[in-house]
Amino acid sequence: MKESFIMAGSTPLHIADSGKGDKCVVLLHGYLESMYVWDDFLPLLTPKVRVITVDIPGHGISTVQGEVHTMEYVADVLRDMLDVLGLEKVTMVGHSMGGYITLAFCAKYAERLEGLVLLSSSPFPDTELKRENRRREIALVKAGKKDALARVAPETGFAPHNRKRLKDYIDDLVECVHVTEDEGIVALLGGMIERVDQNEMLRTTSVKQLFILGKHDAYIPVEAAEEFIALNPQARVAWLENSGHMGFIEEPEECAAALLEFVQ
Repeated sequence: MKESFIMAGSTPLHIADSGKGDKCVVLLHGYLESMYVWDDFLPLLTPKVRVITVDIPGHGISTVQGEVHTMEYVADVLRDMLDVLGLEKVTMVGHSMGGYITLAFCAKYAERLEGLVLLSSSPFPDTELKRENRRREIALVKAGKKDALARVAPETGFAPHNRKRLKDYIDDLVECVHVTEDEGIVALLGGMIERVDQNEMLRTTSVKQLFILGKHDAYIPVEAAEEFIALNPQARVAWLENSGHMGFIEEPEECAAALLEFVQ
């Protein structure tokens, strides 16, 4: 993977590109992550497809561009990125928050997608309770108490039975929280609060769709997933039987197989 900075419109963007392959997959990381979260997953994809990873603006070392980063703003940045790279169409894979951005991208730029993959992500908007929790996180970060997020969020992403085995990954994610800019966390939390329901958009778009979901996901329980699966019969579904929210780390081979079958 060759790393570089590009200007995507007016936003400096940190990306990595494997540079080879007829089909191109863009991987979008989740909240409190960076593009390096994909490092051990990439070798399962890059022999077969070209892969681009991105630090979403406000996370990693892509810059913060304002007080709120809406999912639509990030979608615009990604459209500009595709233009700079000369890519007409890609399959976009969004993990968690990255899935929300993928949905916003499809709503605005469906003609640029060969397919979309929601990886441990949901087309539902935040509930009022979830919005309140995000506002609480914003208050914590603004009060200089980001450590509270680092103590809880990374471990919660993994199924309980995988936490000991994958402790090194959890530790890396804890460190990622510490190095993520406070302003970037606040900007993306604000954008997630503003998300809209994307179920109807999914049902009416011609873009093909895959949902990859973990059976032990603390953030998207099976009942919640089954609710949006029922609303979207057009989408393919792949269940990861032994994963929580981080299926591409917990069951990487199974996750990659589902993804590659969909892309190819």
